[in-house]
Amino acid sequence: MKQRPIALKKGDLIGIIAPSSPPKKAQLQASLAFLDKLGLRYVFGGAVNEVNGYLAGSDEERLADLHTMFADPAIKGIICACGGYGAARFTDAIDFELLAKNPKILWGYSDITFLHNAIGNNSNLVTFHGPMLASDVAEESFQSSSALQFQQLFEPTILQYDLNFGPIKTRVGGQVTAEVVGGNLSLIANGIGTPFQLDVAGKILLIEDVGEEPYRVDCMLNQLRQAGMLDQLTGVIIGDFSEAQPKKQQETLELDDVFSHYFSPLHIPVVSEVKIGHCQPHFAIPLGVEATIDADEPKITFQAGVRKGD
Repeated sequence: MKQRPIALKKGDLIGIIAPSSPPKKAQLQASLAFLDKLGLRYVFGGAVNEVNGYLAGSDEERLADLHTMFADPAIKGIICACGGYGAARFTDAIDFELLAKNPKILWGYSDITFLHNAIGNNSNLVTFHGPMLASDVAEESFQSSSALQFQQLFEPTILQYDLNFGPIKTRVGGQVTAEVVGGNLSLIANGIGTPFQLDVAGKILLIEDVGEEPYRVDCMLNQLRQAGMLDQLTGVIIGDFSEAQPKKQQETLELDDVFSHYFSPLHIPVVSEVKIGHCQPHFAIPLGVEATIDADEPKITFQAGVRKGD
């Protein structure tokens, strides 16, 4: 079992970091009122205000922010400002022992997937796949049901995703209980062949993505297949795949065809159209906890991602 961080309480100090691309300053500033409503205080990492092309400062600066936030006992949790690209550039320099000795909440998604998977594998920590400040919270499309997802950080909470929250489609029936891992499909594929390849053996895999056409999703799933990862799974949660319409091809397979091709032969529970990912509403989940897929119901249950403090 992975180590769960201690739950937040009102008045706690959290760190805001930009491990990948630079956040839009106006959106980040606008999102701070949300943190105020949660009763949280906050401090910014130094790279948040840096711009190095498509990166938020240098790799060394972004890595230093991550290390500083984990090492500082006054900081009780870390929320990422946005995704983009760049977290993988410094992952091989992370002090995973430091993170393991100072377990705390790390919250984000998209490019943050590379950190989730590396930290889960190497520091044995539960981390959180959820909406971010500048890219989600500050947007007019941000929904109240997405905002409520942050409450799981304050109290150990068993989460249930079903039709009351959003769509969920049964692709392959059955039930399974196992650890849930994954996140953005592009980043999972990018990790193959590296020291940070996602460990999926006996686990439930979550995948989501944005702006990827069916042939690109096909390519990435084929990479997982040829790497032997799909045969190791016990269940699959297919999250949101928005903006997936082909841009040039007149003839194309649909995403449904692609998912059926790769997942139906596995004969394990598979659900799709789940509102996890680049979407609204956005259901946030702890990665590394035990989850149960009941694909016949259909519903998914996730165990709590935090623990009570001493």
